[in-house]
Amino acid sequence: MTGRMTVYFDGGARPNPGRMEIAVVTGGRSHVRDDVGQGDNCTAEWLALCFAAEIARAAAAQDVLFVGDSRTIVEQALGRWACRSPQLQPHLAAYRAIVAAIPRVHVRHVRRSKNLAGYALAQRHPR
Repeated sequence: MTGRMTVYFDGGARPNPGRMEIAVVTGGRSHVRDDVGQGDNCTAEWLALCFAAEIARAAAAQDVLFVGDSRTIVEQALGRWACRSPQLQPHLAAYRAIVAAIPRVHVRHVRRSKNLAGYALAQRHPR
């Protein structure tokens, strides 16, 4: 694969904590997983980033930009903020193991209004 693969990720729990769901959007295609267990929003965001990384690795991507709206998850994935939660540390370790096979990995924070995966989840819960 050539060029950069951009992968949007988002996760949420309803209520928080509650039933988690995650979404990944790349190449104009949405990948949504319902009911990925019970947990909080941070856990759901980590599960979404790991799912995004799995999709990128399966596509044999060489240069990946992961885009998410959770500042905490983005900063922890970049190694700028420590992940002190024993509950979340296994997800950070899983993410690092998955992306170890990808030569170039970038992670960027965007506002929720710019996260395509956030839209994919929001469409499932009309107001």
